[in-house]
Amino acid sequence: MKKPELLAPAGDLERLKIALLYGADAVYIGGPALNLRANAINFTLEDIKEGCEFAHSLGKRVHVTVNIVLHNKEIDGIVEYLKELEKCNVDAIIVSDPAIINLALKHTNLEVHLSTQASTLNVEACKFFKNLGVKRIVLGREVSKEDIKEIMDNVDIEIETFIHGAMCSSYSGRCVLSNFFTARDANRGGCAQICRWDFNLLDENKNPLKGEKEFTFCTKDLSNLVNIKEICDMGISSLKIEGRMRSIYYIATVVGIYRKVIDTYYNDKDNFKYDEKLEKVLTRCANRDSISQFFNGNFGKESQYYNGRVEVSNQDFLGLVLDYKDGIVTLQQRNYFKKGDVVEFFGPNLDVFEYTINEVYDEDGNQIDIVRHPKQIVSFKVPKELHQFDMMRIK
Repeated sequence: MKKPELLAPAGDLERLKIALLYGADAVYIGGPALNLRANAINFTLEDIKEGCEFAHSLGKRVHVTVNIVLHNKEIDGIVEYLKELEKCNVDAIIVSDPAIINLALKHTNLEVHLSTQASTLNVEACKFFKNLGVKRIVLGREVSKEDIKEIMDNVDIEIETFIHGAMCSSYSGRCVLSNFFTARDANRGGCAQICRWDFNLLDENKNPLKGEKEFTFCTKDLSNLVNIKEICDMGISSLKIEGRMRSIYYIATVVGIYRKVIDTYYNDKDNFKYDEKLEKVLTRCANRDSISQFFNGNFGKESQYYNGRVEVSNQDFLGLVLDYKDGIVTLQQRNYFKKGDVVEFFGPNLDVFEYTINEVYDEDGNQIDIVRHPKQIVSFKVPKELHQFDMMRIK
């Protein structure tokens, strides 16, 4: 069975490089227009070209989201924009609106993937989009493994599924709560994430109902690391991680762990054992609970928060390695740490190791005890060789 593509999110060039270096086979990004992350930095056309050159130098791919729901006023410039993406040598575009599918296939040679925003969950819908010329379908996040198997048995088309990240409390691409409460269109990149708000709960007489906490219908995150063996054996073409607005630490951690588990399985399927230690590291890099969601047909109350939740900001990421020379690491600080702390270093070509920080120096060579200024540049001795883009975290 062919190893599936591991597809990672990237909100800017730095995150694109991190995702690919830490093991992603491809990244998906948002361009300067017509994508569903209006609040993200997104890529300029120059950034997209540079990102494609970097990815292709590693033998990897770049997919660009063009998955917004079009209004009439936006149709006039869409062909020119698609041609610009083609000039940048992007490997595929991710589309939800059938109009863009037709225009892309008619006026460009771009490979077209159907976005999860189309909420494709059944065989007949997959056949329909295949006949339109779509090469790959990103199934709705609400799909079960039985649904996936039935689709793959009946439609000869590449299938992509989400394996990790945030979930929508509605069908993806169908929620209008943000529009109603804030006039920000969820299906045009402006989602205000109303499902994560706390609400007053009233009875039929509009009297307050008091619970342990305020009522919410926020869904838990998706994590299918525990199911990766079964997922790989299904023959799915691409396994997708959600999170174009996530940090470099989150991307490095999630991509790196899935890369390791997938490769470990394919290197020795007969003796593969699930590593619960990796699951703990994966859990710590996010601030919400995660479960397998719809993959195992889990539609019950355990898939959501109803009585509130605690989302503590993750402080594990301590620093990014900028350079290593003569036993000295140069580090860009990302969270508070101090002399005497026990830390861990990890990276794409590095076995995780722990280290106790003994002496720290600032950029002027002054010895300091505490590193607390945002993105402060410091240096200290580390006996094992490190590389640019390796990271330091809390032990």
